[in-house]
Amino acid sequence: MKPTSEINQLVDHLFRHESGKLVSVLTRILGSENIALVEDVVQDALVEAIDQWKYSGVPANPSAWLFRVSKNKALNILNREKYKRQYSQHISHVGRSHSDIELELDRLFSDDEIQDDQLRMIFTCCHPSISTDSQIAIALKTLCGFSIPEIAKAFFTSEDNVNKRLVRARQKIREDKIPFEVPQGIDLEKRLTTVLETIYLLFNEGYSASSGNDLIRFELCEEAIRLAHFLETDKIIKHKGNVCALLSLMYLNASRFKARQDNDGRLLTMAEQDRALWDKHMQSLGLTYLERSTENNDLSVYHILATISAHYCFAPDYQSTNWKSILDLYDTFIQLDSSPLVLLNRAIAVSQVSGPETALEELNVLKDHPTLSAYHLFHSTRAEFLIQANQFEEAYHSLQRALELAPLKSERELLAKKMLFCKERI
Repeated sequence: MKPTSEINQLVDHLFRHESGKLVSVLTRILGSENIALVEDVVQDALVEAIDQWKYSGVPANPSAWLFRVSKNKALNILNREKYKRQYSQHISHVGRSHSDIELELDRLFSDDEIQDDQLRMIFTCCHPSISTDSQIAIALKTLCGFSIPEIAKAFFTSEDNVNKRLVRARQKIREDKIPFEVPQGIDLEKRLTTVLETIYLLFNEGYSASSGNDLIRFELCEEAIRLAHFLETDKIIKHKGNVCALLSLMYLNASRFKARQDNDGRLLTMAEQDRALWDKHMQSLGLTYLERSTENNDLSVYHILATISAHYCFAPDYQSTNWKSILDLYDTFIQLDSSPLVLLNRAIAVSQVSGPETALEELNVLKDHPTLSAYHLFHSTRAEFLIQANQFEEAYHSLQRALELAPLKSERELLAKKMLFCKERI
């Protein structure tokens, strides 16, 4: 009998990789208005996996097992007479016999159909009649397998607020009978913006996890890149400059994965990282997609962020980073997005170009903003500027506040190390 902890870990891994596929194909079968039921079916299949695998062992192909169980659960729903009329309209050319329905389900569970359904799913979640925050929340929950706490962290909000957004989104999909399809024309361009934002949030959650002891969860970042490739290879989407720019950004950032932590799991700053560990293949892909992103003279936040990341990736060492160009890029960035987080990141470039005192002045303007006052990286960044300005006592207090707010053990260890550094100099 396998230990429960190992089974749970495997199911969690499968949930990350397969739940979006299952939710998508089942939504096509049962209808977008029944997303809550679809999520229940997938959840039941995962619970059944935990219960059975503890005693019978993990099957040779766990993913296929989950798909088969989910398909059978959908088949049971469709075969109930009271549900046939309600759901069978979402399956083309299905007769009333059990065998006809089963054959159609086999077709819908094929790889090509599932990939198309995932694209339909994300555009359904990003329908304009749903509020933007609810669009992203339901896409992260249903398509990407995010937990409520993870979504709350991505939004800088409470779990209760996330639950309310999910309820509103499901209700809107049901009441408005939002179709399970990829839009066309101008509607496609509008919704693509939110789809890309959702994918970028998914990548960021993997790049800096909101829970556990892992700073980086590779599988979430890989999932984000995979979803972006759906968009990049889809024939319906004609203008793909923003998609390519986002792919460039993700590949360039992902190229630094292996160097962000030492062998003991401690977080390393970019100045401390061994650049020989940076993934050259990913950097090459990042440059390729950055070049493709400029073919139609598009300019989005992803173009700017990808170019900034390229400056980091291709500087021979930290001291050679072209901070003046990076600051210029941030000055362009804030014309598109002047949110507190963008201004916080811009302050880092300001510190490199104009010194820590000037950067501290920039942060003083932001210190009372509710988004940043409870954000550990604001306080740790401020502390870094204070250390550079030899203001060690005030830096110590900023680090203390950052330590209280930091969600990850690796981050807390780095902050504690810096606090000791400051304490020795007070």
